[in-house]
Amino acid sequence: MKRVVIFASGSGSNAENLIKFFHNSDTASVIQVLTNNPHAKVLDRCKKLNVSALSFNRIAFSKSEDVLDLLKASQPDLIVLAGFLWKFPEFILKAFPNKVINIHPALLPNYGGKGMYGIHVHEAVVKNKETETGITIHYVNENYDEGAIIFQTTCEVLSTDSAEDVARKIHLLEMEHFPRVVERVLQSQ
Repeated sequence: MKRVVIFASGSGSNAENLIKFFHNSDTASVIQVLTNNPHAKVLDRCKKLNVSALSFNRIAFSKSEDVLDLLKASQPDLIVLAGFLWKFPEFILKAFPNKVINIHPALLPNYGGKGMYGIHVHEAVVKNKETETGITIHYVNENYDEGAIIFQTTCEVLSTDSAEDVARKIHLLEMEHFPRVVERVLQSQ
């Protein structure tokens, strides 16, 4: 049985979707959720789903080895970033080579990089009058949104769509595809 640790910063809808997807799986289980936000709704979701969840601060994450030590103790086969907003430290990436993946709410390399998350991405897509957008699932490296792409899928952007309309379309893509792509990555290890 493969072990998955999720990092999230906000509401945790993708984390919950992954937890439920793997709940009765023979492939993997989500063993822990970690967040940089002690008030994140993902903590409430994990409590209801009976999954261990902890919050940490920036010092524990990038200035000390506290989070790294926690990960080493958990021995995850895959670390999944699901709406996690901080840049992953190189020393953690080196300890888990090719075992950290992220979902991004746009078609990378477009609309990636520092500050490009959530509604900010969708506002840029609408402002630039894009006719399509989508999601990208990729490996995490030392730069924001520049790791090797694992999977992309698209949806149409109508000229009448608001950023919120685009966000709803992206959310549907995430819910449909993210768990299955995570499962495929785990099966290919």
